[in-house]
Amino acid sequence: MGQAIVQVNAFTNVPFAGNPAAVCVLLVPQSETWMQQVAMEMNLSETAFLVRQADGFNLRWFTPTTEVELCGHATLASAHVLWTEGHLAIDQQARFHTKSGLLTATRRDDWIELNFPAKPMTAVSPPSDLLRALGIAQAESVNSRARANEFDYLIEVATEQAVRQMQPDFTLLKTLSLHETPIHGVIVTSAGTDSEFDFISRYFAPGVGIDEDPVTGYAHCCLAPYWQERLGKSEFLAYQASARGGILKVRCVTDSREGASSHRVLLSGQAVTTMRGERL
Repeated sequence: MGQAIVQVNAFTNVPFAGNPAAVCVLLVPQSETWMQQVAMEMNLSETAFLVRQADGFNLRWFTPTTEVELCGHATLASAHVLWTEGHLAIDQQARFHTKSGLLTATRRDDWIELNFPAKPMTAVSPPSDLLRALGIAQAESVNSRARANEFDYLIEVATEQAVRQMQPDFTLLKTLSLHETPIHGVIVTSAGTDSEFDFISRYFAPGVGIDEDPVTGYAHCCLAPYWQERLGKSEFLAYQASARGGILKVRCVTDSREGASSHRVLLSGQAVTTMRGERL
């Protein structure tokens, strides 16, 4: 029997929407080179590789060009595969050991809730080249709010329309650096000015081989604490306004397990299997 691979659309309950990820529950551990080659062959924004261990699964995520330390939609897809393909009982929590620590997934009716670390960002002055790459006029930048962490920038713009209509210069974005290293990407967001959503966003990541990621769990680990500060609330209905689009329920919480408090983000989404295959 060959190695099975399953393609799942995450943060949606219908095919051809949300964010597709490939999931491999490995029969035997494989090398990093092999996993990167499979991810390149799949050519999706993320391919997830899981290896069963005593207390859950080891989980790693690869874009077509590199390994990343945190990925929401491929974790959601992984949990979906573990339950639907019979690797876990339907009422059993999925536990993932990753480079970002222990992550869990729990079924909540038709939704899957992920427990992820919050990724707060620091206020910065947006570089002029970044604004130019996003097509944000200098006059608009006076009112824009910018944040950054070790991987990404976050830029708030005034309206949903500005987010939805943005057409970045991906070639220029790919050349930008953050703390003297190439940036992974940039999150663009606005409050929900024209819809039922608390905020909307898009995520551009040409630095890791993805011009635009359709729906990004990791980005919402940054967006949740940002909008908690901006709006003074902890629960949100969010929409990522890519061409495929995706809806997330987002909640900021404090986790006090094992005597230490940490800020976490609960991301809830749905998922649907679209393809199954086998590597010969």
